[in-house]
Amino acid sequence: MTPPVEAAVDRAFREEWGQVVATLIRWTGDWDLAEECAQDAFAQALRTWRRDGVPRRPGAWLTTAARNRAVDLLRREATGAAKLREVAGVLRTDDDAGDEPDVPDDRLRLIFTCCHPALALEARVALTLRTLAGLGTTEIARAFLVGEQAMAKRLARAKQKIRHAGIPYRVPPAHLLPERLPAVLAVLYLLFNEGYSATAGADLVRHDLAAEAIRLARVLVRLMPDEPEAAGLLALMLLHHARRAARLDEAGDLVVLEDQDRGRWDAGLIADGVALLDGTLRRGRPGPYQVQAAIAACHATAARPEDTDWAQIAVLYARLARLVPSPVVELNRAVAVGMAHGPAAGLALVDALRETGALAGYHLLPAARADLLRRLGRTAEAAGAYREAAGLAATDAERRYLARRLAALG
Repeated sequence: MTPPVEAAVDRAFREEWGQVVATLIRWTGDWDLAEECAQDAFAQALRTWRRDGVPRRPGAWLTTAARNRAVDLLRREATGAAKLREVAGVLRTDDDAGDEPDVPDDRLRLIFTCCHPALALEARVALTLRTLAGLGTTEIARAFLVGEQAMAKRLARAKQKIRHAGIPYRVPPAHLLPERLPAVLAVLYLLFNEGYSATAGADLVRHDLAAEAIRLARVLVRLMPDEPEAAGLLALMLLHHARRAARLDEAGDLVVLEDQDRGRWDAGLIADGVALLDGTLRRGRPGPYQVQAAIAACHATAARPEDTDWAQIAVLYARLARLVPSPVVELNRAVAVGMAHGPAAGLALVDALRETGALAGYHLLPAARADLLRRLGRTAEAAGAYREAAGLAATDAERRYLARRLAALG
């Protein structure tokens, strides 16, 4: 059993890391310094909290400790005096520049700030996830379907570009917010995905990340009410999050959609998500997040698994593939086709995708193939595909699920 102080520090890391680092970036303008001081603050917490007890406001304690560490480090540098004056100026003004928009959440402000158009879109999203959301390089690499070393290099290059180009750490004027919106939406989308289905580790679901992504998306919708994709993303999150209580059983094992107890779904969140989606679709400017939300609504509003409109879902995935061509979207479309028009039709699409090599190492490709082969009665091939998927799966819950499916083949 984890000791109380270690558990408190671990909980604080999950809940407060992004805010502490965001605050340090805003004060110092230095990504690496912010991360270093945040790490030092958490290490200090382990020592101090054992002696003095866990503070009433762990986030404030950690922020103060990290800020004090940053001041100490800056004092030792040759440029420390000038930088300290800059930091003092930021603290005095509290970023209340008259030409900046009223972004009511500090963390969202920092996401907008970090998603600077001088960086490539992927670099903006990856760097923001790493620094502000607290995701590790491994988690981000898996989200982008690239190797860990390659992602580490991209993150390093993005930091260097920010430093060498002198990119300012401030929220852009209101009329420039839309140009940063795609990167901000991508950050929130991937943050929610990591909470909804973790890329690695013992826990498949991280409710803290999913809840934080939803909170920030709500703030964003209030900030930019005329942006349909922001509303579409929030609707998508609500519809998925509505199923959270039914996705794992009491042992923490994965329960797939068709086997979930739909009575445990959150009817209020589903109603909110559907209403939000209907309102934004009426604007006639459908985008990728709205299409994904429409797919989620098809699942969430089906009273029974057999009531699911798989034909409509297949059509929506085809439309999504035109908007954002992606092998993952094609895999999802293949599964929907297999449900709507029979497993043979779905398997043909999966095998064609497999031959391209675009999803090599992605465990859901052999997992989907195994399910289609099972439904066709080709059990020996299905068993091999389940073994392949289990070997690639990164979470314990997914590996256990695949092992159960394999055992069920007899």
